[in-house]
Amino acid sequence: MIHEVDEALRQLLAETGLPERGIEVVFDAPTRDFAARRNAPTVSVFLYGLREDTGRRQAGTVAEHDADGLVTGHRPAPRWFELAYLVTAWTNRPQDEHRLLAEVLQCLTATDTLPARLLTGTLAELGLTVGLDIAGRDTGLPSVSDVWSSLGGELRPSVDLRVLAPLPGGRTPAGPPVTEGLVLRAGDTTPAGPPPADGPGRRLRYQDATDPGPDGFAAPRDRELPPGRRPRGRAR
Repeated sequence: MIHEVDEALRQLLAETGLPERGIEVVFDAPTRDFAARRNAPTVSVFLYGLREDTGRRQAGTVAEHDADGLVTGHRPAPRWFELAYLVTAWTNRPQDEHRLLAEVLQCLTATDTLPARLLTGTLAELGLTVGLDIAGRDTGLPSVSDVWSSLGGELRPSVDLRVLAPLPGGRTPAGPPVTEGLVLRAGDTTPAGPPPADGPGRRLRYQDATDPGPDGFAAPRDRELPPGRRPRGRAR
């Protein structure tokens, strides 16, 4: 799921025309070594934090269906995770960096979700909304200043981007659908009788059967009463 979010963010930023202008989009940590070997205008989208949104956790499973509507497997309900990215711009002049960072900020705030056309892999299969947010509250992840201190670099303008994405559970395949009726075998079970037959048995088929209705075969059915009796609640 993480690499699929990375790819969607890369494509989202690429749609603003950054690659055509010679601006690279990378996911490297903005350390001093990164700054020293950079030789072109760059936008760094560094993943620095990951936490589960436990308030969205759900129990139960979700059924998967094929093109004919048959159940092919089951998955646990997806679990949601918040991914925290530190987005920075790198050029030779601070004015150019601010201009580039403003352009990136405009792109990231233009939508609250990642467009469905950019989702791949499990994100596309789930068909759920992947949210985007510029962090404005404390969610238990490290602060931006702590991140810069850990990287050993100097504090610089950055965008604290949060992505809320689902993580699918492991799939459990379902058994093949039942297409045949019940097989009934009968034999004499008395001590003196022969052993039960081991033949193919008799298969009960449901051809020309009527629909029992929503209550199934346990639904009440009218039965013929013996002579002289009347249904309860009716006049003689």
